Amino acid sequence: MSILSDLRTLAVNDGFRKLFAVRLVSQCGDGMFQIGLATLFFFSPERMATAGSVAAAFAVLLLPFTVVGPFAGPLLDRWRRRQVLAYGNAVRVVLTVVLALLMVTVGVGPVVYVLALVTLGVNRFLLAALSAGLPRVVPREHLLMANALTPTLGAVSAVVGAGVGLLIGWFAPASRVEDGVVLATAAAFFAVASGLALRLRPGQLGPGSQPAAGLWVQLRATAAEMVDGARYLVARRTPGLALGVMAVHRFLYGMNFIALLLISRNLLNSPADAGAGLASFALLTGVSFAGNGLAIVLTPLAYTRMHASTWVVVCLAAAGLSQALLTTAPARGVLVVSAVLLGVGVQGAKIAVDTIVQRDTDDSFRGRAFALYDVLYNAAFVAAAALAAVALPDTGWSRAAFVVLTAVYLVTAAVYRSATTRRGDRPAPVLAAEHP
Repeated sequence: MSILSDLRTLAVNDGFRKLFAVRLVSQCGDGMFQIGLATLFFFSPERMATAGSVAAAFAVLLLPFTVVGPFAGPLLDRWRRRQVLAYGNAVRVVLTVVLALLMVTVGVGPVVYVLALVTLGVNRFLLAALSAGLPRVVPREHLLMANALTPTLGAVSAVVGAGVGLLIGWFAPASRVEDGVVLATAAAFFAVASGLALRLRPGQLGPGSQPAAGLWVQLRATAAEMVDGARYLVARRTPGLALGVMAVHRFLYGMNFIALLLISRNLLNSPADAGAGLASFALLTGVSFAGNGLAIVLTPLAYTRMHASTWVVVCLAAAGLSQALLTTAPARGVLVVSAVLLGVGVQGAKIAVDTIVQRDTDDSFRGRAFALYDVLYNAAFVAAAALAAVALPDTGWSRAAFVVLTAVYLVTAAVYRSATTRRGDRPAPVLAAEHP
């Protein structure tokens, strides 16, 4: 009932309703697209997943955008974010249709990997635009509520899309046509999301001012502005600390994610039975998203009793407990309980971090803040993949690895708690407008 009540409160704002519709449809298409890639890269019968091969696949998919990502923020602070959502989804339609045709006619090759990289990069750009535009369509006092609902319900929409993609795969012919049909359906959702974005007014999502400089001048200014943005966030204190703790959290989650993928593929099932491995991994992922849903309910309740930074500490402790459980045995029941706890910890912390960054960052820096968010998000996962290739066996389960993950979660919680306590959980004034 709280979710429905909060949605009704937010839905009073016409801009929120339109932006939320774009998020739901776009992320549903994301789920279809990503399940197609996951099936192709990790759960195809002809592919035997090892820790090294999984790490390499994630590096190929994410590493380039830790380099490209910094240029998204300054552009989001210069370009109208509504146009970014409309044109970005339209670009994804073209890329996804080409990918579908290549898979049906040629099969997997270097061009498929390149197009997949570009498509996923556009997706990260769009998610940053959705987050940066949210404060422009909801009142400040409802920002926490919006952050609790929209990213998580967007993730739920992605799960629904992934489920639809799996169903399409089961009913489509067991051949290259299967991957092509799933991707073509995802392209249709991207087209709808592009159209929905046009319902927003051109300048409704900001930014507040438009520079007159040409594109080349903008690109040359991007590097300097990105450095300025990072300096601002560090000097502002609370958003810089929040982004730092998010990066560590994402790194640890990445280690757990790859371990669960390998456990599902090679330990819970026969490595030769890729379909059963995919089913097990889908179950654990779904359970983890149930934990995300629980975080929607718990976070607003917690926020009435504690600071957002304190809730981050609680969520880190819950995530640490989830890893401690995995040190016992790789039994299905243990994996399920751990996945729920980690889902709560990951999503609860993300809601709080989003709120801190949005609340304590001036609008002129907000696009850069969320671009840095995405860069750290991707880079942390790639670093986790690189370490997993060395630290994890091909079965995915290692007691020593999960002991270390537990310890790092608890140390991170303690360090973040100490840092925010020293600051009194207040941002330092940097710009003239931020001084009392």
